[in-house]
Amino acid sequence: MVLVRAPNPSNIGAVARAMYDFGFGQLRVVNAYAVPFETAKSAVDAGEVLANAVACGSVAEAVADCTMVVGTTAVGERELLHDVLPVVEATKKMLAAVSGGGRVALLFGSEKTGLSNEELSHCNFLLTIPMYEREGVRHASMNLGQAVAVCLHELVRDDELVEHDAKAADAVSAGEAERVTELLDEILDKVEYRRHHPANSDVATLRRLVMRMGIEKGDAAIWLGILRQVLWKLGRGSGKTEKNQIE
Repeated sequence: MVLVRAPNPSNIGAVARAMYDFGFGQLRVVNAYAVPFETAKSAVDAGEVLANAVACGSVAEAVADCTMVVGTTAVGERELLHDVLPVVEATKKMLAAVSGGGRVALLFGSEKTGLSNEELSHCNFLLTIPMYEREGVRHASMNLGQAVAVCLHELVRDDELVEHDAKAADAVSAGEAERVTELLDEILDKVEYRRHHPANSDVATLRRLVMRMGIEKGDAAIWLGILRQVLWKLGRGSGKTEKNQIE
């Protein structure tokens, strides 16, 4: 579970409690400032989940080792640039990926604003929990703890045979996809592409493009090598991607 901009310790505690109750233990929190985990009083019996929680400086850092990243949304009136699946269908895709050797991150945003488009750009697809529609209500939504509990319940309740995703183990990690995005970002700067096409060349758009390409793990090194060679030919200095060389 990855919580993005969730500063309320009580909400984080409720998430930890739901994770503990349903047998999940890996919690990552992305905030601009430190979160006081010790004040999460609602985490009854879930001290171990909070003790092992990892604070991350960015979404990219939080999902770097994952091969599938799923964002959550209440949909509402916002324009979404990803496929949106109901929770039942989405959890089957996640379970299939895990059964095939993949690693899945499930992202939850702020209760007030949800995940931003930039944060959603890290996702392969989005999940939504269908809600009862009431007249006069723009769009219904759950609080953070409830939403996490519903998603985790769906992940553990279905005892039907989960379809095995044979390609899951070969999927590129989000960290490798992010390195491809960073190199493309540098290339666009070098060739001044943004000066002529500013509307379709921001980093979030590039990231979504890379995610749609569906690069496999074995191909990531080839793509990174090609893009580094392009930068070298363009006369790159010792820029930010030097640190991203594959070991």
